[in-house]
Amino acid sequence: MSSEPGARVSSEEAAAVREFWQSLGLPGLVDVHTHFMPKNVLDKVWAYFDAAGPLVNRPWPITYREAEEQRLQRLRDFGVRAFTSMLYPHKPGMANWLNAWAADFAARTPDCLHTATFFPEPGAAGYVARAVEEGARVFKAHLQVGGYDPTDARLDEVWGLLADTGTPVVTHCGSGPVPGKFTGPGPIGAVLDRHPGLVLVVAHLGMSEYRDFLDLAERHPAVRLDTTMAFTDFAEADDPFPRDELPRLRGLRERVLLGSDFPNIPYRYVHQLEALAGLGLGEEWLRAVCHDNAAALFQLS
Repeated sequence: MSSEPGARVSSEEAAAVREFWQSLGLPGLVDVHTHFMPKNVLDKVWAYFDAAGPLVNRPWPITYREAEEQRLQRLRDFGVRAFTSMLYPHKPGMANWLNAWAADFAARTPDCLHTATFFPEPGAAGYVARAVEEGARVFKAHLQVGGYDPTDARLDEVWGLLADTGTPVVTHCGSGPVPGKFTGPGPIGAVLDRHPGLVLVVAHLGMSEYRDFLDLAERHPAVRLDTTMAFTDFAEADDPFPRDELPRLRGLRERVLLGSDFPNIPYRYVHQLEALAGLGLGEEWLRAVCHDNAAALFQLS
């Protein structure tokens, strides 16, 4: 092991993460909410966090500000056996280009679940269909950053196609950390009413409207929730999860998935796992959330 302090932290953290899942008898972790993007796009995302932009609105240091290969190696050292390349457009004409990059990234990164995205624009249904045909296994929609209405007519065929093919779409539709014009349970709830079979994965457990998104998940059996940032000290400071809702979260055990937001997190990766373990929902719940649910959803061998 290198004598450099950073290497020691990396080695110690990797050992702690591995100890977490090994103690549960798991073969590793499956993380449905990790970000890999073209370098010029990720640099802009990091600059936005550095500036505590309006959609962040608080200091947000990036813990894993490293080159792509270093970030990939970290996840592998942690024992994350499958992860995503969550990426998203904020304007028309961007999604198709991002999808081409993501397809190439997945082709050279076999442990990455081929990820794609979309935006309400002419041709969206066409390039989404093409992405699915080319092997996309999960999509990302970001209503806060994209600033678009998910009920936009230009997306109706997109949602329908994803519902018909059973392709999960991880969607930032909650109003944390800062509300958007189309965040909250109302707009995305209208999409689910129209496409009840849609495998919607609500990012961040629906932060800040936790209760409302638990309601949504209970009404729609295909809906999942990801744990991204939930219960961490950073999230709890501004958006605490209501502890009286933990029994409902336990009841949704088979539809809760591990997410982290790696690398764009202001704390160590292991803290997300410790926060989940600290809920006291039991090892069976942890095994389901940290591996088995996503492994079943994505049919991992």
